[in-house]
Amino acid sequence: MLMLPFLNGERVPALPDATGSLVGLDSINLTQANLSRAVVEGTTFGLRYGLDLLRDSGIKSENIRLIGGGSKSAVWRQIVADIMDTPVICTDHAEAAALGAAIQAAWCWSHANGKVQDLQALCERCVSLDQRSETHPVAQNVIAYEQVYQRYQAQLRKI
Repeated sequence: MLMLPFLNGERVPALPDATGSLVGLDSINLTQANLSRAVVEGTTFGLRYGLDLLRDSGIKSENIRLIGGGSKSAVWRQIVADIMDTPVICTDHAEAAALGAAIQAAWCWSHANGKVQDLQALCERCVSLDQRSETHPVAQNVIAYEQVYQRYQAQLRKI
């Protein structure tokens, strides 16, 4: 089962009028667990699509840093690592998005006041990682998800 979770359009890829759909749903695989997993996987495939755009433009990533409530799920961390074929790690900060905004504000303030600070140095000083959350891709899962991702992309081309 594959879900395109576009319940309010989609921004990446730019499909503002897209609607959600389930592909491959039948009476055998229709379970709460399968539906839940399809939602999580479909959403993560959307993130992968965006990451692929960055990779195609030459931007490389050694790891992915997850934040927010979903990052507390070991299952989701593994799904992300496997779909992206990249190690995942979470921050120690529960409100990492707010911390990121504060770091950006500090950087802007430093530039506006002639006390220029390097953004990377600010991040290294302010952001700490939860080493216990580190999750590595599992080779056989990566291969399986790559096949599903190809089906996801085929469905996108039909929209």
